[in-house]
Amino acid sequence: MAAIHDLLAQVQDEALRARLEQEINRLSKTKKFGLVFEEHLPECIPLYDIPVKKGSTVAKKTGGVSDMYEVSAIKKGVAVCYHKVTEEKEEIPIDELVCVAQFGEPIYPYLKPIDSVCNAPDSDLWHTLIEADNYHALQLLEYLYAGKVDCIYIDPPYNTGARDWKYNNDYVDSADSYRHSKWLSMMQKRLKIAKKLLNSKDSVLIVTIDEKEYLHLGCLLEEMFQEANIQMISSRINATGIVRQNEFTRVDEYIYFVMIGASVPLTDSVVTNETKPVQWHGLWRRDIESRRGTKKGGVAQFYPIYVNDTLCKIEKIGAPLSPGIDRNTVEDISGCTAVFPMRPDGTEMNWGLIGSVLEDRIKKGYVRVKRKKGKKKEYTIEYLTSGYIRDIENGKAFVHGYSEDGSIIASYGVGTAKTQLPTQWNDKSHYSKEHGTGLLRNLLCAKRFSFPKSLYAVRDCIRFFTANKPNALILDFFAGSGTTLHAINLINSEDNGKRRCILVTNNEVSEDEAKELIKKGCTQGDDEWERIGIAHYVTWPRVVCSIEGHDIEGKPLKGNYLGSERPMSEGFKTNAIFFKLGFLDKTSVSLGKQLSKLMPVLWLKAGAYGECPQLDDKKKDMLLFPENKFAVLMNESYFREFDKKVKNELEIKTVYIVTDSEAGYREMISGYVNKDTYQLYRDYLDNFRINIGR
Repeated sequence: MAAIHDLLAQVQDEALRARLEQEINRLSKTKKFGLVFEEHLPECIPLYDIPVKKGSTVAKKTGGVSDMYEVSAIKKGVAVCYHKVTEEKEEIPIDELVCVAQFGEPIYPYLKPIDSVCNAPDSDLWHTLIEADNYHALQLLEYLYAGKVDCIYIDPPYNTGARDWKYNNDYVDSADSYRHSKWLSMMQKRLKIAKKLLNSKDSVLIVTIDEKEYLHLGCLLEEMFQEANIQMISSRINATGIVRQNEFTRVDEYIYFVMIGASVPLTDSVVTNETKPVQWHGLWRRDIESRRGTKKGGVAQFYPIYVNDTLCKIEKIGAPLSPGIDRNTVEDISGCTAVFPMRPDGTEMNWGLIGSVLEDRIKKGYVRVKRKKGKKKEYTIEYLTSGYIRDIENGKAFVHGYSEDGSIIASYGVGTAKTQLPTQWNDKSHYSKEHGTGLLRNLLCAKRFSFPKSLYAVRDCIRFFTANKPNALILDFFAGSGTTLHAINLINSEDNGKRRCILVTNNEVSEDEAKELIKKGCTQGDDEWERIGIAHYVTWPRVVCSIEGHDIEGKPLKGNYLGSERPMSEGFKTNAIFFKLGFLDKTSVSLGKQLSKLMPVLWLKAGAYGECPQLDDKKKDMLLFPENKFAVLMNESYFREFDKKVKNELEIKTVYIVTDSEAGYREMISGYVNKDTYQLYRDYLDNFRINIGR
């Protein structure tokens, strides 16, 4: 009905308009059943990096993005435009115009690298942040990962009526009689693609919401995911409550879990016939930045651990040694060997725990000693990380014995305690004020984002479904402040997992910021405007700061993560890259002129292993990236040489072949039975052409 009313307003004949309005009103009163909402005018997105040229669909930068024109000619920097509806002619300087993509139009996306953070150069794990309208990003992600995503966590706009989201670049407020309909229309379009991304075997969609839309959302999810098991959880997020005038104080919100296939929450009630032992980790820090004498390592974490040579157990923990004191000068204890954190090359490192914490864990059996093979007086000290300790103490992992040195023998599986997770959560770690707003302010030194989720609430939601998936792929296409990626890094640090996270967010500014920028003569797309948008000003800074362990001013973060002794200043041994979604000309792609721009897309499709390779525009016949596990053949004439090299590089799992010949492509890939293969650029172009009018 919204679209009809928009069109009705354009009818010039008053009598005809009145009769049409009468019939429309009569039809609108017809009784309907189920979830019914309007199909609104197609969503549009401004494309600030696309040049305006003849034939372009454009809008005024200062106007509504859905108020579109077609450019018929350009003369001396001025575009001759015709309005898409009224067909009125208007001459507009091209500097005042922006190209527009309409919902359902064919797009040919690429990813422009903006920045990266590398805190683990030896790791091939790379997370991704994509600055984009999330619908077009989802189209790209469907090409990359259809059926491969294990978990989608989203915190969409709650549609409170407080102008907290936009439809077609306009704020939707409580005065908009179609605001619920617009919200549902927006969500449905995105959830359709999200469903295609989730693996059908065992995956989960997690959606947070409050009372304004939870009923509508529930009906929409039931309608779209009929085969799934859906539960709604009530989660307390505020101890004192959010006061609303003439309403009850809100202390909680809701979380929908859409469990697909065999996906179930890993609660204590899950008992299997197999056991999986807990994983022990070496106590000394591996990264060279944590060697003895560095600020990051700390003086308190270089000390001797005395191991009884007969019993192979820890006898005593010595005092920390100040920098400059030779470790060989420490006291000798009869019958014991003093063990220090050392690299094989002799570099002095630091232990992963301070002495007092280590003593406590020894008493509880969370530390063990292993004698090195063939070495009578050389030992490895191992310990359980906080994630495993929490599972043991909560009954998720079962202790079924002790070793001679007093360390526990524990595993998951048979014997696990049977307790169910409730549908009402009241965990202080989930309070958003302390562990959402407070944590973000600690990172960014200012309030830059409203209502961020508690880090630990997001961690727990995702951990319930990925605890047994150390290589899970997680997506958040309403990324906001970036809590989801932070949570994934925390989960990985607890069990040495390699879960990979993809964040998608736009680069909007707040309404007040937009007004101030407009007063200065800035428009969306200008550098000053883009600099304070959410992706650049909040999401990416949080990613960098949390990974490197410092705040936005470069000062080490204070405090430890809840449930562990892990200092926030340690950061995380992982990497992330920041992209901006752009669009390519189809003809240019088909002619093979855009390989360098498409390289990040090929890298992601191949699994995003290692640092994303960058190319120059020099012509090449083939490219092999063993560290990234993919290869590209650009010149068919070199196939024999290419084939030989690919088969010698066992690390390569994905092969791209540029050819126009379907028969030739089939023949060339016949020997790659255990590899993923794709025909370029046909595979890429066909995908986005087929998806027209989704």
